[in-house]
Amino acid sequence: MAKTKQERAQEFADQLTATLGDNLKSLIMFGSAVRGGVDPGHSDVNLLLIVKDASTSALRPIEGSIAGWVKKRGPAPLIFTEREWLASTDVFPIEIEDMRDAHELLRGEDPFEGLATDKQHLRHELEREIRGKLLQLRAEYAACAPDGKALTRLLIDSVGAFLILMRATVRLVDGTPDTNPATLVEQASRAAELDATAFDWAVDKIAGRTVRALKPYDPIGARYVDELGKLADFVDLYDHESEPTPASAATDGETPADEQ
Repeated sequence: MAKTKQERAQEFADQLTATLGDNLKSLIMFGSAVRGGVDPGHSDVNLLLIVKDASTSALRPIEGSIAGWVKKRGPAPLIFTEREWLASTDVFPIEIEDMRDAHELLRGEDPFEGLATDKQHLRHELEREIRGKLLQLRAEYAACAPDGKALTRLLIDSVGAFLILMRATVRLVDGTPDTNPATLVEQASRAAELDATAFDWAVDKIAGRTVRALKPYDPIGARYVDELGKLADFVDLYDHESEPTPASAATDGETPADEQ
């Protein structure tokens, strides 16, 4: 019987623990494999490794284990020193809060205990990330629009990254991002005044539901790109200090549906 991704992650954690010894401070699994709510075929087992010493000589003993993990199609772990991790809150607030919300501690200490991010740092990173990804998306859309199959792949490949940015948008307006992708899209769309239905096809597709085939220059693709442009504009103009929290974006207390 084939091992699950989680079982393989535990075996990998055993290898790292045995080899690194006291150099290992924390090892967590994070992302969609923990959050759930999407097709298992689209869920990677993402790992964060925090060590005392991340020099090449200190990490050499685990190079074989990492190579074996990657060979089995697992993403290579993110590797931080303790100092780097604690100093990263102003650079990676989106990633840190996303990990905090959906992670499993595999070995060592909880890396999020006492770790706080700043709302302004969140907005700055969010604006940079969404603008960069939107520019790339528009360029790729222009190339893919005449081909329905290429357009299909573009939406599937991009939606995961934009869901991360939607979660960050909900946090920006002091909401709590829902674990269900469809509900999350509704939250972000209310906050930024988007047409949430523009994302239905992509969300249904990654959840494994049956969707219609996309045609060349399909309006589903065009609406998807255009609404994400509006999300970027919302983040660009958002001022946490002077604007009131949009009441429609705060959905704390709602019962989550299927977890992402």
